[in-house]
Amino acid sequence: MDNSKIKDSIKGALAASSVITVWLASLIFLLIQPFGEFGFLFMLAGVFWQTFLYTGLFITAHDAMHGTVFPANRKINNWAGTLAVKLYALFSYSRLLKKHWEHHRHPASEQDPDYHDGEHRGLFRWYVYFMVSYITWKQILGMAIAFNIFLYIFHIESINLVVFWIIPSFLSTFQLFYFGTYLPHRELENQYPDEHRARSNQYSVFWSFISCYHFGYHWEHHEYPHIPWWRLPRVKRMVLTSGSGKQS
Repeated sequence: MDNSKIKDSIKGALAASSVITVWLASLIFLLIQPFGEFGFLFMLAGVFWQTFLYTGLFITAHDAMHGTVFPANRKINNWAGTLAVKLYALFSYSRLLKKHWEHHRHPASEQDPDYHDGEHRGLFRWYVYFMVSYITWKQILGMAIAFNIFLYIFHIESINLVVFWIIPSFLSTFQLFYFGTYLPHRELENQYPDEHRARSNQYSVFWSFISCYHFGYHWEHHEYPHIPWWRLPRVKRMVLTSGSGKQS
């Protein structure tokens, strides 16, 4: 087996396991604390921290869809992606995988499942249209069952579940949509720069990571879809040096 694949798999597995472990540990900590003991600022920090980690869960699954979590073994790679989206909100990995590659084949077009339908062009209308196309009744039912298990079997307070489990997951969907779909693929006066129909932001590496795990370096992602999220800054620098990048 190619040594580079083994090295990339080790790094990808470390990145994925780190995100999942920190998300789970933080969630457990926040759920078991008496809610009345949280100060407002601490509570707010907890919400944003969990939102950031939820986004990391989905980015991990997204990397798995591109085979970059564990390139040395497809089964392990897909297992990691499945685990990440199940923890995120009981999504079907195979369904997301199919839709995501349709997005890459037909970006910002009628065949793109992530794109608006021509009527829902605005930020919030497009977001709602986007979410409705992905959420299923089976998923909602499963999340409702999970909520009641946490509430009545594990005796987690409902306010903790709402504030630190439900709200961050919804905020994360908007974060992913805004930085990974709306900003890169929205229509502008100068139209789309090339066949990727995508643009990249100009954030620093730090703010790119904070905003959406470098998902805003979106032209680079479409140009090099088999590069994991943690290598996108390097690709961004390479593109800027060559002058071939498409910026927002």
